[in-house]
Amino acid sequence: MTEPKEILKKYWGYNSFRPLQEEIINSILASKDSVALMPTGGGKSICFQVPSLLNEGLCLVISPLIALMKDQVANLKKKGIPALSIYSGMSFIEVKKTLQNAAYGKFKFLYVSPERLETELFLEYLPTIKLNLIAVDEAHCISQWGYDFRPPYLRISAIREYYPDVPILALTASATLEVQKDICEKLQFKKGYQSFHQSFERLNLSYSAFELSSKQNKLLTILKKVQGSGIVYCKTRKRTKEISELLQINNINADFYHAGLSNETRNKKQEDWINDKTRIIVCTNAFGMGIDKPDVRLVIHYDVPDALENYYQEAGRAGRDGKKSYSVLLYNESELSDLKKKVNIKFPSIEIVRKVYGSLCNFLQLPAGSGEGLSYDFDINKFVKNFKLDAFTVNSVLKILEQEELINYSEQFFSPPTAVFTTDKNALDSFEQSHPQYDDVIKGMLRSYDGIFDFPAVINEMQLAKFISLKKEELQKRLLELKAIGIIDYLPQKEKPQIYFLENRVKADDLFINEKNILLRKKNFEKRLFAMIHFLKNNRECRSKMIAFYFNDLNVRECGVCDNCLRNKEIVLSNEDFNSISAEIKKSSSKIPVSYADLYQKLSFFKENKIRKVLIFLQEENIITIDNDGMIQSK
Repeated sequence: MTEPKEILKKYWGYNSFRPLQEEIINSILASKDSVALMPTGGGKSICFQVPSLLNEGLCLVISPLIALMKDQVANLKKKGIPALSIYSGMSFIEVKKTLQNAAYGKFKFLYVSPERLETELFLEYLPTIKLNLIAVDEAHCISQWGYDFRPPYLRISAIREYYPDVPILALTASATLEVQKDICEKLQFKKGYQSFHQSFERLNLSYSAFELSSKQNKLLTILKKVQGSGIVYCKTRKRTKEISELLQINNINADFYHAGLSNETRNKKQEDWINDKTRIIVCTNAFGMGIDKPDVRLVIHYDVPDALENYYQEAGRAGRDGKKSYSVLLYNESELSDLKKKVNIKFPSIEIVRKVYGSLCNFLQLPAGSGEGLSYDFDINKFVKNFKLDAFTVNSVLKILEQEELINYSEQFFSPPTAVFTTDKNALDSFEQSHPQYDDVIKGMLRSYDGIFDFPAVINEMQLAKFISLKKEELQKRLLELKAIGIIDYLPQKEKPQIYFLENRVKADDLFINEKNILLRKKNFEKRLFAMIHFLKNNRECRSKMIAFYFNDLNVRECGVCDNCLRNKEIVLSNEDFNSISAEIKKSSSKIPVSYADLYQKLSFFKENKIRKVLIFLQEENIITIDNDGMIQSK
């Protein structure tokens, strides 16, 4: 039998595995269910790709990220490994052909979205596909208590009915202990399953947070001081453009990126940044998933993320090559106040949910009792304007309607243009003779796309137009004309956000929403939000340790390079000062917990940095405890 390292060397060119990869692979080869918590850039894909190549059959990879699916399939094909993917926007015939290839071809990987698992066509072909592994990427999406819950993930475990002996590997970069346990429970892991946790320690990455009244000057200072490729994350699309323009005015090579741009534009901006034609990309969190750029020197958060999970994933895109890198978070007090208010916006009342639902159905002109299985283009800006609604509230309601499995809302929908001939070859020859103006388009399609008579081909309009010496707009016009005549079935490219109804429309007053679940999710959101605020405001503890502790990685040492560690290094503390401060701390907190403010008042003749240094030492030595509210108690 071929060894894992031989596969690694053959296809990836590496002589050895990264930490934990080999252990995870051996667990899968022993047919054990496994959950792996591996930070961003930790090499998760190799953990399922290597064992699948060692065994007969195909690996089913479940992922919500279309861009990541496409990238991984393309990379596997470059290595000579046959792989397939099914994603939104593919026609029925394309999906059927892909499933037939998975069942009867010599393919090793099939990438699908979780929603695809429930379709009638997928379930029809599933028993004919020989699986050797089920890999669940972004597995935290299965937990209602996680930061990105997606209901279709809950149905993944149903596949076990078809493949009771096939192991499942659940992969995530950021999940708390509670979410990790929920993942294993929801995927119905068998007794004896294995858990693997890669360390959250990133010794080459320096974390820092700055409270500022004005962020722009600090941003410019940092970008001029730290050279190399970078990412600036912003909360809104409008701000990405504004900040990008600010950087350009100050002679910093920058561009902006968000989900509202066309697919062609997004791809161009992304490629320019990856290839260092653009130095700084200013973007929303729509950017970064699955992008392999190891030499990012700097990630700046211009706005505060909602949770440490998001922050850690995004910050972790810096320094994957192991070289010195920086993650900087800029914030102000008013922003933190707005974040706390966001809780009620993100989880509106049931009355507001029903109102937005009713308005949405009216906007799409959806009659009562219909809608199931229908998809609509959705212009959220027009909707908000027409019905005088708040955009943030509407987005929150759409998320709730998704989690209640009433709709699917795809903001980054992309469906490439497809075409298929709807006439036979004899009829086509006759048509060409009587309509010579279409001859170049027809011949160009026949020469460029094999099997275009049998099933729809994805058309690269730019490439085809160049091949037949036409402008792209003229090609599109002729394709639409051929469709109108009945020679081809042509579906133009679609990039508008989509609303897909999973249930028929009901009266807004009759809409059932599980209020208990929403309140529980709200409580968990608040918990994550306050952990994020604590991370920002705590200027005593090592930031790397704070992140690791949040994810239950308790063995991480102080990084020595974050802003807090560097500040603490500057403090010179004599034995006399140490003894005086520690004695007062123990005395003040021996009977009841004491707040830091009260303690500082009693020790006001000492510098605050010295008090903090002693507190950190006593906490690490387990002499005192400091809870999430900052209350100090001697043991």
